[in-house]
Amino acid sequence: MVRDAAFVLNIKLHYLPPYSPNLNPIERLWKVMNEKSRNNVYFKSKRDFKEAIDQFFTVTLPEIAGSLTSRLNDNFQVLNSASSS
Repeated sequence: MVRDAAFVLNIKLHYLPPYSPNLNPIERLWKVMNEKSRNNVYFKSKRDFKEAIDQFFTVTLPEIAGSLTSRLNDNFQVLNSASSS
């Protein structure tokens, strides 16, 4: 059904490996969050950690959202299958 609907809507499907975090936009967002809030930081308590993550999503992310378009997108290179010789 999905293939048929994609054909009718002129959508080309790209099949991804079952585990492909580099192609998943949410994984890229987690990486940005880690860079901005967590990397090389020691949190004395769970509360401090939670506050840093909350700060990222409520303050930092809205401030940097415009600059993330190049990192958080679904543009990826499509490679053709290697032909067997």
